[in-house]
Amino acid sequence: MPDAQLFIIVRTVHLITITVTICGFVLRGIWMLKGSPLLKALPVRILPHVNDTILLISAVWTATFVEQYPLVNGWLTAKMLGLLAYIVLGAIALSYGRTRQIRIRAFVGALLCFSYVVLVAATRNPLVI
Repeated sequence: MPDAQLFIIVRTVHLITITVTICGFVLRGIWMLKGSPLLKALPVRILPHVNDTILLISAVWTATFVEQYPLVNGWLTAKMLGLLAYIVLGAIALSYGRTRQIRIRAFVGALLCFSYVVLVAATRNPLVI
């Protein structure tokens, strides 16, 4: 398989897993807001980690393929830092927030971080805001 075709496949996997990630996060956020017991179901606790592992592998593969690296390329560094903020805020929103108010604020913050990451990826500019 030529490199260009492999790149398209890996990038497509990356984009699909991004979509699954945000859809799953929003769904779990809605369940958190409603106090749904579905949030604690075993598949709901496991499947996001499987998807995110595939997402991470495809991200590293794509970055390596196009020879763009965090801490070398500013936009990719910003994307990585935004991703870390999204992960921390998402964990607070869905698991570690002590109060409902903290969880709601963390959920909104995580969505804003996710939006920032998408904008940085689309523009390759860390100063999108």
